[in-house]
Amino acid sequence: MKSMATQLTLLLRSGQRRSNQRLLIKFCLVLVFFFVLFSVLFHVLMLYEGRQYSWITGFYWTLTTMSTLGFGDITFASDAGRLFSVVVLLSGIVFLLVMLPFTFIQFFYAPWLEEQNKARAPRAVADNLSGHVIFTHFDAVTANLIERLGHYGIDYVIVIPELQNALELHDLGYNVVVGQLDHPQTYDRLRIAYAALVVVLNDDMASTNIIFTIREANARVATITNADIDDSLDILQLAGSTHVFQFTKLLGQALSRRVLGVSMKANVIGRFDELLIAEAPAMRTWLQGKTLAESKLRQATGVTVVGIWEQGRFLMPMPLTLIGESTVLVLAGTAAQLERFDLSVGFAAEEGPSKGPVVVLGGGRVGQSVADALKARHIEYRVVEKNAVIAARDNRFIQGSAGDLDVLIKAGINETPAIIITTHDDNLNIYLTIYCRRLRPDAQIISRASLDRNINTLHRAGANLVMSFSSLVTTTIMNLLQPQQMLMLSEGLNVFRMALSPKLANKTLLDIRIRENTGCSVVAVKRKGDLIINPNPDIVLERGDELVLIGSAESEKKFTEKYPV
Repeated sequence: MKSMATQLTLLLRSGQRRSNQRLLIKFCLVLVFFFVLFSVLFHVLMLYEGRQYSWITGFYWTLTTMSTLGFGDITFASDAGRLFSVVVLLSGIVFLLVMLPFTFIQFFYAPWLEEQNKARAPRAVADNLSGHVIFTHFDAVTANLIERLGHYGIDYVIVIPELQNALELHDLGYNVVVGQLDHPQTYDRLRIAYAALVVVLNDDMASTNIIFTIREANARVATITNADIDDSLDILQLAGSTHVFQFTKLLGQALSRRVLGVSMKANVIGRFDELLIAEAPAMRTWLQGKTLAESKLRQATGVTVVGIWEQGRFLMPMPLTLIGESTVLVLAGTAAQLERFDLSVGFAAEEGPSKGPVVVLGGGRVGQSVADALKARHIEYRVVEKNAVIAARDNRFIQGSAGDLDVLIKAGINETPAIIITTHDDNLNIYLTIYCRRLRPDAQIISRASLDRNINTLHRAGANLVMSFSSLVTTTIMNLLQPQQMLMLSEGLNVFRMALSPKLANKTLLDIRIRENTGCSVVAVKRKGDLIINPNPDIVLERGDELVLIGSAESEKKFTEKYPV
């Protein structure tokens, strides 16, 4: 009752709603006027017919006739009376059955419902909220990042300008605040002075306005924005953004780093302080056909095999795991250890790497970024692009459809060591992955995924590796929130740092069996500022240590639940 009274009070405040209420009152007065007029005329016509009724009876007849109930207990005998009854009945249909419901809904119920919804949608965050992340846009990337923030116990809030969109997200369980993105007071209500980060992933022009507005509200809060075009980089920085990224370019660079078979060395795909993470194919090496225990790589080189890729599936290594022709080893170690690995496995093999160019399907922003990254590494490539304007930019661009066999042969698909599929359409990516896998069963296929739900489908279609835009953005932002806490190796596979749980103190790695219990592997231990890479299983963990682990997103979640800090 108190809430309804509050909403009615709000309903009576604004000028527009007061105008609506005046119209509703005027309509009701007109209705009362006709009600009284028809009652008076009822008495006049009844006297004309020689009958007399009380005023209550007159009101009763008028109401039953106008409402079309018409009990029939009081009727006119003359034609004039019956004609009057028809007029009253038609007036009732128009006023009571048509205009009254419409007027009530339009001028009272709808505004009241709007106020009720506004009261339900928050307009400010809690007074004690701090260390939170503010989002100015909601999409699949934001949803993915919010899920990851939940793993680390970081609060967040999404600011949405449209009330209906805010209510929908609120009903889905998201923390939402209604507010205009270009109004400084909106950010004051979000306690921006106490926020850890503001994530602005709107389009370039909207992001510029939002960043400029944020700087009016607070000059020091850290912000991160995405620039869709090169020209926006400087403009967003001038507007006051702390970090400006071109995530499409970063995705292209990440895809290019995963290419195997174009170098004589293990391919470094990530760095975590002095710890390097690399991938190395077993094809055409003495490792092929041996188990991990038989290879004795750790004893010979110092590197640790922390994972294995088999046809797009990441597997945790076991002593009896067989290294096959399609196996790609995920290695952890220092630069010196990886160099010893390169010498040990004899990458100066007679056959050497494939001499064919890397084939890139799609010459959009991501495809061009892949091409630029390959060019910087002096790796030969060919880009297949349907758009003639884009294809004319370089003689290594080939115009045509990626589904045309003649075009693919011209691009060098029969000799290529790797195929990178970069289009933003997942349906097309799946189509091309199936086609390329049929044409080249032995080639490495790397694909982009726009939606996370299509990642498994792309793997089933034949992609060796899949990387998504949302995961790249999530990892980049998490690294800003918690520097050196996480490194994404590929879709769903991360290297991450965790403080030592009290449950693990004064125990050895051999005793706690982290890999068996959680699916994660310990690749390093940070102790008093020093990083112990590939620690021995009998190392005793001490309070204050930090563990650097590798595992899937599910394994990471299992580890944090089993060994809370």
